Amino acid sequence: MTTPAVSPVVSIAYHSGYGHTTVVAEAVRAGAADAGATAHLINVGEITDAEWELLDASDAIVFGSPTYMGTASGAFHQFAEETSKRWFTKTWHNKLAAGFTNSASKSGDKLHTLQYFQTLAAQHAMHWVNLGLAPGWNSAEGSEHDLNRLGFFSGAAAQTNSDEGPEGVHKADIATAEHLGRRVAETAKAFIAGRAAVAA
Repeated sequence: MTTPAVSPVVSIAYHSGYGHTTVVAEAVRAGAADAGATAHLINVGEITDAEWELLDASDAIVFGSPTYMGTASGAFHQFAEETSKRWFTKTWHNKLAAGFTNSASKSGDKLHTLQYFQTLAAQHAMHWVNLGLAPGWNSAEGSEHDLNRLGFFSGAAAQTNSDEGPEGVHKADIATAEHLGRRVAETAKAFIAGRAAVAA
């Protein structure tokens, strides 16, 4: 008996201060949609009750924020605190989670932001989906156009010069974010199919 195709719901819960992180969020959404997911962008700085319900109904939630002063933005932290209502009811228990961030510096303490997202996901008993890419641009044959050019493993990381607008988000970082979206969607498909098989 063949398992019917599933279309997971992937929501990207993000904040963007100047538009750069919105570009990355849109790339994650595009990758997830390309892999067959129903994908939604949710700006947590102006989240509505309907969007909270959408997060609750999602198979996977991808967290995103710029890295400011070594961590996620204040607006994202506010959103994270508000998720405590979901923590009490275990609403996000066993959902998938992933994350992405952007900063002006090549490192910019982006790893700390990704680890913050991982901790948030762990507190909700979610399953973390990592980037699943080897690092790029770390050999004489590599270039800044490689996927995962910044060499992060926990999630997708982007770097945009501080004197450039959203149009300056690096094409390789956009492609890396698209990869993350596809990986989350494909993992969600496997989880849904596995749960259906166990239930049967």
